[in-house]
Amino acid sequence: MHARLLVSIVLSIAVHAHAQPGLVDDQRLLDAQRDGRNWLTYGRDYGNQRFSPLAHIDRGNVSRLAPAWSFSSGVSSTFQASPIVVDGVMYVSLPFNHVVALDARSGKERWRYRHERRTDKMCCGPANRGVAVAYGKVFMGTVDARLIALDQASGKPVWDVALVDDLDGATEHTEQLGADDPLRKSRVSGSTGVGASMAPLVYRGTVVIGITGVGYGLHLDSDREGAPLGAVVGIAGQSQRAGFYAAFDANTGERLWQFDTTPAVGWEGAFRDRTPDGEKLDRDLAGERAALAKYPDAARRGGGSAWTTPAVDVKTNTLFVGVGNPSPQMDDVSRPGDNLYTVSLVALDADSGRMKWYYQLVPHDMWGYDVASPPVLLDVTKGYDSIPAVAHAGKTGWLYVLDRRDGTLLYKSEEFVPHQNMFRRPTAEGIEIAPGGIGGSNWSPVALDPRSGLAYVAAMHWPMRYTVKEIPASAGKSAVRYTALEPSQGPRWGLLSAIDTQASGAIRWQVRTEQPLVGGVLATAGDLLFMGEGNGRFNAYDARTGKLLWQHECDAGVNAPPITYEIDGRQYVAVAAGGNQLFGFKQGDTIHVFALPE
Repeated sequence: MHARLLVSIVLSIAVHAHAQPGLVDDQRLLDAQRDGRNWLTYGRDYGNQRFSPLAHIDRGNVSRLAPAWSFSSGVSSTFQASPIVVDGVMYVSLPFNHVVALDARSGKERWRYRHERRTDKMCCGPANRGVAVAYGKVFMGTVDARLIALDQASGKPVWDVALVDDLDGATEHTEQLGADDPLRKSRVSGSTGVGASMAPLVYRGTVVIGITGVGYGLHLDSDREGAPLGAVVGIAGQSQRAGFYAAFDANTGERLWQFDTTPAVGWEGAFRDRTPDGEKLDRDLAGERAALAKYPDAARRGGGSAWTTPAVDVKTNTLFVGVGNPSPQMDDVSRPGDNLYTVSLVALDADSGRMKWYYQLVPHDMWGYDVASPPVLLDVTKGYDSIPAVAHAGKTGWLYVLDRRDGTLLYKSEEFVPHQNMFRRPTAEGIEIAPGGIGGSNWSPVALDPRSGLAYVAAMHWPMRYTVKEIPASAGKSAVRYTALEPSQGPRWGLLSAIDTQASGAIRWQVRTEQPLVGGVLATAGDLLFMGEGNGRFNAYDARTGKLLWQHECDAGVNAPPITYEIDGRQYVAVAAGGNQLFGFKQGDTIHVFALPE
């Protein structure tokens, strides 16, 4: 009798613990793909597919979609976050790394964490792309290079670790451009430094994150209010540090392993004159080889930022990470060689951080073609075989699909943006290149419908002008050489593409938008795509044809990835509208949530 009662009590406690609202353990994260009610990770599942099985909102009724609630955070700035929703609670990182927990049914604020930076300097702007939630904690990387764990119930800090010891390091200054240079008068809004903007990944008791800004160069604002980026400048010989991804113990914050994105030995690679997929590179290989002895330790400051949340193959315990451009950005004089492993997709052992393979999209990058969009896992059918694959939508304007077992390129897609002067060296007169250093596909996440095999890519046609300038030495001043990337004055637009991953990357349809697209795509089982534009429009498309089915005008640019979730049988669609200063899109502070009328 007493034994049966004890067993009953124990079982009751176990069931109550499992049903505790908001508790996310490893099993829930592994099962996230099948959990339509919640949005548990940045990419919704470990494959980063951003496909929801919810179908209450579909092509037939989406025209009735209406605002359900909105939340104004009071922090008006570039807003890129993808919310996390766990059992009726939404967790959102705001610009400058403040965090709010909201009632996902009403938008009522439950708690708020206010972040105090340990430096005023931000290498890469105030934006943060999201939090991770697990084990009763909310994890976030910060603009001042910290990894923070907050209590999920209260928002109070649990632990706080520095990603790097020295925040400042070497920094370029506009004075070095020369007194007569028109760029010298531009305001610096970003420079080489270090921070963290990607949403962390939680996997089997660890938190994986990387640092950004290590290959950034100078970031100069336009001289017109509300206009896009004025220029990005890379200065020869000036660089700061190498980037890395690292894993931390989710309970204590202890660093468990670190993968440096530039190798201490072999950074120069094989001096390739073509990309692995066969595109000709405009390189001076003889000059680079001759300069190698002059820059023997260039890899120590070689760049390779970590911009994007990894994907995970749980069967092989493999992380797939993207690596950014080499440093100095664009100007290549002081970094001879291929500059491994920059502009690469890299497979890592999740337990140790050991590299399994890498695929370098662009050796010796001079154009800013970071691997910035999150990797996406899929299976590719070839004959009677199903090949485990990983895809990346490149700034170069192609979708690359690799065998995720060994990194072999299976194919690259048809070009999803126009190409012009690809992989040509910058010149003194200036050369217009498309896609330029902002894309193609920038950091925007891809959505992939596993039923159809269609990958949906948000991208832009925005040619950039590349110029090399040399300032001779003068009294008391050394010679300076730099490369500048500036937006061209020609037309620019956005492109939403449906790419067939089962047919070697054929484009099934495209939609052209007024504004270049940056922010990301959501796909649902209702055969819908949701995507925002910088002019404030939030759109729903027929996933089969690209036909526009619904549109809502927001009060700021919609330049963040949408999500969807369900509460009590009602499907909601949520997106942050806060614009993007870099692209000149109106900034704001609002999370908009939509649903069908009850």
